[in-house]
Amino acid sequence: MQDRLTIAVFVDYDNIEIGVKSTLRRDFDVALVLDALKERGDIVAKFAYANWSRQEGATRQMAENAVQMVQRIPSPRGDKNGADINLALDALEMAFTHDHVKAFAVVSGDSDFIPLVNKLKEYGKTVFVVGGRAFTSTILQQNCHEFVSFESLLNVDAAQVQPQSQQQRDDRDRDRGKFRKDRDERRRDREERRDKDREQQQQQQQNRPAPLDLILSMPLVERALHVLERRNVQPQLGLLKSTMLQLDSAFNESAYGARSFSDFVERLKKADFVQVKGGGGRWFIERKHHPQNDKPMPRPEEALEHLREVLEIHRIDFELDGGRTAAELEGWIKEEFPDFEHMRYGFPGFIEFLNFAQDRLVVRLEPSEEDGVIVNLGAEFYPPAPPERDMKEEDLLTEHDFVQPIVRGQPTATGEIPLPELEPKPKKRAPARKKPAASSSSSGGAAKAPRKSRRKKAE
Repeated sequence: MQDRLTIAVFVDYDNIEIGVKSTLRRDFDVALVLDALKERGDIVAKFAYANWSRQEGATRQMAENAVQMVQRIPSPRGDKNGADINLALDALEMAFTHDHVKAFAVVSGDSDFIPLVNKLKEYGKTVFVVGGRAFTSTILQQNCHEFVSFESLLNVDAAQVQPQSQQQRDDRDRDRGKFRKDRDERRRDREERRDKDREQQQQQQQNRPAPLDLILSMPLVERALHVLERRNVQPQLGLLKSTMLQLDSAFNESAYGARSFSDFVERLKKADFVQVKGGGGRWFIERKHHPQNDKPMPRPEEALEHLREVLEIHRIDFELDGGRTAAELEGWIKEEFPDFEHMRYGFPGFIEFLNFAQDRLVVRLEPSEEDGVIVNLGAEFYPPAPPERDMKEEDLLTEHDFVQPIVRGQPTATGEIPLPELEPKPKKRAPARKKPAASSSSSGGAAKAPRKSRRKKAE
């Protein structure tokens, strides 16, 4: 007999509660999560992290399901990631000190737990992530061993969804006695509650997204069948699902309208996509070749091009109004691209498509209890400033580039006032004297006689 997994459950209540309420319009029920995990193993520890002083209504259901509540008291400066850090530390401590715990279940949609999931996988632990497809990061869905969507848990019967309310009614009936007046009151209460449950179920069916086309699952089914074929393993029913979860942990047969994996395979068989052999719980699946299976399927990244164009057209609306609702954005996309269908790209709902776009930094989502989900422009529309260019040596300024020009009569940086230079006056030249004419007979004697006479006068 194969040993069952021992599972430790860690609930980020603040994240999962607002995510379920803003996207599914329902209150978070921890009993649904625990029942789904009990099908996969034995739960040995249950912890929930929140500021329980503000969650009085949730403390009762936690106590009824034996979930240990870890109190988080925010500091005066804020404690946004306090619960995330405490949860991660406790999970790693249990992985180190409790060797018998082989699996961990993280109930949250916060992408901050991706390092925790990767670290637990490094230590050989099986990791389950429980959250809603509409608000759980697609990266977190694809990096765990199995992703359990909260939407798939709502497909159970009403008696299984609210087992405690029936018990409470039975206890109330025993306490009130057998008086006729009390019986009439209880009968009226049951009828009103039954009508309310019926209306709630109808509303859930209306809000539930339409199932995806089975053709969208064939690439994953074919990859799993090829992997089993290379391993020389017969593709049995359970082995096929485990292989598909290894290739894509976000796979869930409920997205295609199936209540179980066997129902999913039965739908593939009726659609003539696969061939099923065997019986008695031992089914063997084989692929059927069809020309339509060879057609290239639209990739999810192709849908982002339409979204980017619409966001660029209405960029001013997003920047001025501080975001728009998801319903308003979906209407704008329908106006620009009437043929756009998010289901063609493998997204059950428009919120799942926006969640995929958020992981690609195209948009940024903010949950809101009034408007559901508020969409803002992502980091892709606000690129970082280019880095400063490294200055080359020849581009650097030297001290000679800062020499102040000297202007006559104006002060300089040193405080000196240069005086204006005086231009030298031009010298006057003496008039040229005429030389006396010398006689042709005695030129030498006649020339020296005047000099002697002037010298004698001077004496």
